[in-house]
Amino acid sequence: MKVEMNYNDSNNLVQAPTNGDSEKLSPSTLSSLLGSKDRDYLLCSTAAAAETDQQVKISDLEGKVIGIYFSANWYPPCRNFNRVLIGVYEQLKSNGSNFEIVFVSSDEDLDAFNSYRENMPWLSIPFSDLETKKALNRKYDVESIPCLVILQPDNTKDDDTYYDGVELIYRYGVDAFPFTKEKLDELRREEKRKHDSQTVTNLLTNPERDYLLDQTITRKVPVDSLKGKTVGLYLSAQWCMPCVEFTPKLISIYQKIKQALQEKGGGEDFEIVFVSNDRDQSSFESYFGTMPWLALPFRDPTARTLAKYFDVQWIPCLIIIGPDGKTVTKQGRNLINLYQENAYPFTDAKVESLEKEMEEAAKSLPRSEYHAGHRHLLTLVSEGSGGGPFICCDCDEQGSGWAYQCLECGYEVHPRCIRAVTPQSSIEDR
Repeated sequence: MKVEMNYNDSNNLVQAPTNGDSEKLSPSTLSSLLGSKDRDYLLCSTAAAAETDQQVKISDLEGKVIGIYFSANWYPPCRNFNRVLIGVYEQLKSNGSNFEIVFVSSDEDLDAFNSYRENMPWLSIPFSDLETKKALNRKYDVESIPCLVILQPDNTKDDDTYYDGVELIYRYGVDAFPFTKEKLDELRREEKRKHDSQTVTNLLTNPERDYLLDQTITRKVPVDSLKGKTVGLYLSAQWCMPCVEFTPKLISIYQKIKQALQEKGGGEDFEIVFVSNDRDQSSFESYFGTMPWLALPFRDPTARTLAKYFDVQWIPCLIIIGPDGKTVTKQGRNLINLYQENAYPFTDAKVESLEKEMEEAAKSLPRSEYHAGHRHLLTLVSEGSGGGPFICCDCDEQGSGWAYQCLECGYEVHPRCIRAVTPQSSIEDR
């Protein structure tokens, strides 16, 4: 089984292939799916086992919406999702929702399984039942974890089974229940309506707050002061190393963009709003103290709302909002890495123009070069001739389009990072 850090594109909810074997989840079907010839039960949660029998009959799941949860204690994205799923599960159960989860472990040993299961309030396949776990992985073609397969009680239609329960939980939380096509269509329509009516004001305010904080953390800046500006929403945290590495770069680019706009005149402006994912107030204040822009107050509920609204699953993330209040791109970080301050205002038209400039500039570049610090000859390549997105081995920034690439070992650098040397000098510099 492979593990992946990315989920499906949030605009494409993926349904499980049925292979013509859809059938109603009757007691016999559930038993063949979740049990074995020697077992007709599931393990209940550790907490429940202290008060009641440690086993739950599989037949007790009849008529329920079931989430088959493939996960493992050793993989951080599983642990991260587990915390989210516990919150959703407990809220649904407290509301009396007809929902149950069955954990299918990919843990390495029984101790890891028991340790992971301690905090799970749902049911589990016994760790020792390898055949059932393998059969479930094959049946639902599980290629990455965490994976949550949603089964409907009357599983008789092709669209009754969803592979993308992880995506649905991250995106909609408890609102996704009961995970039917009708419910998901309704949520997508509501999501579209919100995006169509989006403004910077309704993105960044709530009934209790209509302001942001400046660097003093005490002065309040009205959200309405951002109207008509290009705004970057910077989701970041001090504990996140990629965030800490990207923030100084973003500060430099921000200041260059602000200076260029000031020199240009005409009232155009750019601002960034820090949306913290820090773990405590002191970390927030320390991290925000290095930044020259505005911020949401620490632990403001809008921060969680924004992460869910924009389907943010990894930080750092820079979302660009245009002067009209509509989303320009969620790839602000990538564009900053690729084009620095030239990426502003981050629109499709601007990116297309930059790509054309890159193509034109490449025409005058040498077809090959020796680079200081690397012994092999580097060849100029494009996406159409063996290149593609890459991380520059010289500056550690993202690259796309043209690159100088070592055809022997895969070493790649931006054309701008090339320090041309003679072959002998290249070897001596290593």
